[in-house]
Amino acid sequence: MIGELIREAPAGQLIRYLSNNRFLKYPEERSDFVLPPDYQSLLQAKQAPPTLTVPTPVHSTVNLASTLASEDTIAETAPNADRMSEKEATVLKAGRRDYGSMVREKSSDGTILVDWYNKEDPENPQNWSDSKRLVVTLIICFYTFAVYVGSAIYISSEYGVMATFGVSDQKALLPLSLYVLAYGVGPMLFAPISELPAVGRSPVYASTFFIFVILSAPTATVKSFNGLVALRFFQGFFGSPCLANGGATMSDMYSERMLPYAMTVWVAAAFGGPALGPLLSGFAVTAEGWRWSFWEILWLAGPICILMMLILAETSTPTLLYHRAARLRRLTGSSLFKSQSEIDQHRLTASTIAFRALIKPVEICMKDPGVLFTNIYTSLIYAIYYSFFDALIGVYPPLYGFDLGQLGLLFICIIVSCVIGATLYASYIYVKVNPVLRLQQNNGQEPPQQEFRLKPAVFASFGLPIGLFIFGWTATPSIHWIVSVIGIVIFSVCNFLLFQCLSLYVPASYPQYSASLFAANDLCRSALAAGAIHFAKPLYGNLGIGKGISVLASISVMGMIGMFLLFFCGATMRRRSKFAVS
Repeated sequence: MIGELIREAPAGQLIRYLSNNRFLKYPEERSDFVLPPDYQSLLQAKQAPPTLTVPTPVHSTVNLASTLASEDTIAETAPNADRMSEKEATVLKAGRRDYGSMVREKSSDGTILVDWYNKEDPENPQNWSDSKRLVVTLIICFYTFAVYVGSAIYISSEYGVMATFGVSDQKALLPLSLYVLAYGVGPMLFAPISELPAVGRSPVYASTFFIFVILSAPTATVKSFNGLVALRFFQGFFGSPCLANGGATMSDMYSERMLPYAMTVWVAAAFGGPALGPLLSGFAVTAEGWRWSFWEILWLAGPICILMMLILAETSTPTLLYHRAARLRRLTGSSLFKSQSEIDQHRLTASTIAFRALIKPVEICMKDPGVLFTNIYTSLIYAIYYSFFDALIGVYPPLYGFDLGQLGLLFICIIVSCVIGATLYASYIYVKVNPVLRLQQNNGQEPPQQEFRLKPAVFASFGLPIGLFIFGWTATPSIHWIVSVIGIVIFSVCNFLLFQCLSLYVPASYPQYSASLFAANDLCRSALAAGAIHFAKPLYGNLGIGKGISVLASISVMGMIGMFLLFFCGATMRRRSKFAVS
């Protein structure tokens, strides 16, 4: 397993390039490799009439990375895929497995379409061992955690920046708000690039995160405020690919039943990162100065970057098959071997990529009420989440006498909320969702509507304003501080459940646009959260914590209505939508 991880990681690919593929060989490059018999037959019969134009996919999973697939290609593929499935079923009933288990076909121009060798092909990320999947999952989660920690870790340094550079409190918030904005802008560029079969996810992760780590050193030593703001923006920008593509990586590796568990871990890493930032920097900044928080980013992200370079394997199926086709061409000397992703890539132009990555999400958002509501609601609760950082600073130090270190410890309650939310959601999937999916699959029935997965979010939409009201009106010196913390926990648990449910609902309902929709959602959330960082201080300062929180809680009540409509009417809206899968 370790050898495979190193071979497929950026460092391994560099070794292969420098050694002209003499080291870390793939199966097709080894002397004992035998070309599958069906490929041999097609190669020998290259003058024979073609049969079908499109190969059968080996597995059927929701791919978050299907942004660049054209609608025409999807329409052409569907009927051929059905016929291929019938042929494949006949072959499987005959008991032929291994290379013979997949029926191979040629396109009309003689192209031999490259796919997985069989349903148990070990190169397919869906067939990886549990240990290999676990390694990649942990690296992506640590990577995501480091980027999100990098935002709120600055909070402890805010007053030090004000004193050092002589700036106002609103200007001192810019290194935080622009970092948050930047990791929403980045996916609009990096998500389409990572969907190109010739590139893939791993090189984008590694190259951008390497720049993120390098920028940590000058950020910690910068001598001007303008330089600090610029460096923080670029640091957030280059740390952003994990936001839109982290879920896609999980989808590459895990089946429909296991994907919710993997996504729960990943969302917990993203959700808990900002909460642990003040804890990591609180005591250190008090003792060593405000620059210490930026050095902590370097110490946290550096080892993760090294692991990423060494053992983060590529997971994108289109990319893996793209490179397999290239190896088969080198092996046989025939240019007939091509993957479907390679053929699709030849049809793409820069304008097409830009349109589908930038314009199409806006069009879908304007024309599809489900997507519009998801963007607005998730942006709202994300903005409230970031406004909490200022609310906590305005409550616990002046009212309860907390210092920076103790204030950082207070954020542990959000980590507790992540654990509670993840446990509740995983229990729901295990007890309610998976048994229904298993039963219907065994009976040959259609799976339930996607809205079936939104039940926890409906209940969570009620808890969101309840938690806010509890926090806002119990944060007074006459009431023990633990009572207001309970309100934070209720809000955070519900926030987690909402994000988890909606992050799985969108790709399942809009699979061919999911990557660009996630990137657009990241931009909306980050833009509003960046604004919330600045409007929170005057909001709470002018109205007070109780009234200020009540304003946000009252707005979030409208989300309850939206969640009910999405749950009960979502299937109808998707049937009427030309973008969704009904």
